Amino acid sequence: MLPNDDRVLTVTPTGQDSLLICEQLESAGLTGVVCLSLEEFADAVMDGAATGLIAEEALTEEGVRRLIEALSAQPAWSDLPIVILTDRERYGDGELLRRLADAGNITLLERPLRVMTLLMTVQAAMRARRRQYDFREYLQQYERYQEQVRQAQKLESLGVLAGGIAHDFNNILTGILGNASLAAELLPPDNAARPLIDDVVASSERAAALTNQMLAYAGKGQFVIRPADLSTIVRKLGDFFRASIPRNAVLELDLAPDLPLIEADASQIEQIVMNLAMNAAEAIPEDRPGRVRVTTARRELREPLTPVFHGAPPPPGTYAALQVSDDGTGMDEKTLAKIFDPFFTTKFLGRGLGLAAVQGIVRRHSGAMAVESVPGQGTTFTIFFPAAQAKAATAGPERESESDHADGRLTILVVDDEEIVRRTASSLLVRHGYGVITAENGRTAVELYRGLHQRIAMVLLDMTMPVMDGEAALRELKAIRPDVKVILSSGFNEAEAVRRFAGAGLSGFIQKPYTSGRLAEKIKRTLENGQVRRSNP
Repeated sequence: MLPNDDRVLTVTPTGQDSLLICEQLESAGLTGVVCLSLEEFADAVMDGAATGLIAEEALTEEGVRRLIEALSAQPAWSDLPIVILTDRERYGDGELLRRLADAGNITLLERPLRVMTLLMTVQAAMRARRRQYDFREYLQQYERYQEQVRQAQKLESLGVLAGGIAHDFNNILTGILGNASLAAELLPPDNAARPLIDDVVASSERAAALTNQMLAYAGKGQFVIRPADLSTIVRKLGDFFRASIPRNAVLELDLAPDLPLIEADASQIEQIVMNLAMNAAEAIPEDRPGRVRVTTARRELREPLTPVFHGAPPPPGTYAALQVSDDGTGMDEKTLAKIFDPFFTTKFLGRGLGLAAVQGIVRRHSGAMAVESVPGQGTTFTIFFPAAQAKAATAGPERESESDHADGRLTILVVDDEEIVRRTASSLLVRHGYGVITAENGRTAVELYRGLHQRIAMVLLDMTMPVMDGEAALRELKAIRPDVKVILSSGFNEAEAVRRFAGAGLSGFIQKPYTSGRLAEKIKRTLENGQVRRSNP
């Protein structure tokens, strides 16, 4: 219950009646509050109460009007029980009493009355009030559930939108990044156009990172999950933070040495920490010093936590907790309600995807996040990551490097519905010594492979195409030759592709957009895993 939910308000202007009644209430374990007038009683009702006791002689024209207004302003679940202490000879001819009875939940007690009768009546009123509180709690839980459903539906809709945008945008970027990286390879280092081409490559990589942020918001970012130590991830970023945050902000790290491991993509956790820490530093006004504090801790939750979480609160269990706090400007409730909306930002040059991406990453890691902020005092983000069961792996991430030309002439079948992607991939592969056959959809690819499978060393297959998509095409290709090597290429992320093609026998995956070197390296490694078929020169 709320702090004022168990109060019994009393207003009896005659003598010491209110004080005596409160003493009797306290002897029964109840909390009595004395009001000096009906107007004061009405104001107290607005702050919360379990029930009220009013002597009929306390009724005044203005007091009744104010009380009726207070009762009318109650939420739909509330019907405050009020006990009126009246005298037999006055009962029935009181206009004010009739007006109040028409507007509220009124019980009449005739005086004189026994103390036991008064206490039993008050206790019955409080039991009825507690049932109202139970109904209030049910409504609040239902509203929270409805909000979670609305949020999930919004995220699902935005996820579909983000996935479609990322797919189309990454197809466009494949043409830009692939051709630009190929041009950079062909130009000598001292060519005047080389710096311009390098800028195109760098800008394309930034655009690709932006689409990955959109996918992360939708909970569909690319993840490589391994057991990881949260404190180690944060510690590695310490020097970067100190060099990047404004000079008026002081960074403090308090990292627990005995954290449980979490199942996480370390690069995605780094993105969370960087977004939160940079936001915290930028929230500190430039005209005064401030503090950004990043802490990690082990948390054992025996029951769900009470703070408001964005999403479901964490269930009981063992967690590694990350907390990022600042003493900056803070946020009001209106701003706090929007901070995870995509494209909402309080920064002049912001894109509004940072916290949206953080929310998506936390959700994909089965975590929970709480935010507390006070205007003028600062903001605190707390994220709970569930503890992993396995020990940390020692293997490092897959290395990407530039490839040498292929040995001999191997033929690659490039399958994609976008002409710019087919042309770009063909140019990149020819540059690295491969022969290329192209197909604009899965059905054409299957027909070509059926007649030429003896000379095709590998298939570079798009996932989403008209006529026949990548999933159906892969089944047909496997029917022709079970050991066919297929690298899936998509503007969607690897996690989504692996989910859709689980058990289908893919040889690898490369996400669009890709550079000349990344494509050649992926194909070279995949071919090295087995015997390859060379075409006739």
